[in-house]
Formats: sequence, structure tokens, C-alpha cells
Amino acid sequence: MITLRPATSDDLAVLRHWDEQPHVIASDPDDDWQWEIELSRSPTWREQLIAELDGRPIGCIQIIDPALEESHYWGDVPANLRAIDLWIGAASDLGKGYGTQMMRLALTRCFTDSAVVAVLIDPLVSNTRAHRFYERLGFQQIERRQFGGSDCFVYRLNREGWDSLNRE
Repeated sequence: MITLRPATSDDLAVLRHWDEQPHVIASDPDDDWQWEIELSRSPTWREQLIAELDGRPIGCIQIIDPALEESHYWGDVPANLRAIDLWIGAASDLGKGYGTQMMRLALTRCFTDSAVVAVLIDPLVSNTRAHRFYERLGFQQIERRQFGGSDCFVYRLNREGWDSLNRE
């Protein structure tokens, strides 16, 4: 069973290791997460979570409020949105359904707040596997956008889409 827990400074070594994995670099080549700094911070607009499978760390999730996030990465966005970054650390854990379970847990966390109307994600245009993954979860592509040096698609999952997915 996959569970989520807050990331702590005890996770620094595993997060650094995951950041060096080719599949992680390929999905996010321009990011420097600055784990040494960020793991010691707890801004109200962000959650950094470790996904564990039966107690073994397998991935990381970051959930932010993009309207409040300090760098304004998402630009000028309305209130009541969330944005998610998700990755699985070891290539041997890919393709086993763990990402789907992780994303469902993250989305449940987001939509538990009744004010949240939608969730955003921004996979690279070149990451067609991620596009299929997010589309299976009900996300809809809404635009193509440059984030720094990265060419991305922006996907959005509205609350109604999440609710209907969970009624099935």
C-alpha cells in the first residue's frame, strides 16, 4: 500500500539520488530543487511529500498553491488552484501503477479542500508517456507554454472531472 508523508531532511540523500536518475532528469532537466534549503522550509502554500510503498520511499510529490507560490512560476493565476509535481525515484518502480496511486492520493489531498476548483500540471511537450498518464486520470490539455527553458503542455483537472472519475 502506498502512503504519503511529509518530506524531511532525513530524505535528503534519497532525493539527491533520485534527482540523478536518467528518467527523472529527462522529465525535468532544468530544475534544481535545492533540497538542502527547501526541506527546512514549510511555507503555507506548499507540501513536499514522500510516497512510500510498505514503508519504502518510492517517489516524491510537491503540491503548491500557484497563486501564492513565491517564485510566481505559474504567473498570474486565480486563487483556489493547486499544482502538482510528481516523480518516481527508481526506474525499477516505473510502470507498476505506483504513479497512478500516488497521483490519486495527491488529488484527493487537493480536492479535500472544498475551495480548490482545479489542479494544474506541466509535463514537457516531449514527455508523451506523461501526457497519456495524466489524460487517463481525467486531465485535459489547455495550453502549450514555456516555463523557463522548458517547453511544456499545461493540463488541468477540474473538480467536476475529479468528482465524476470517483463516481465510476
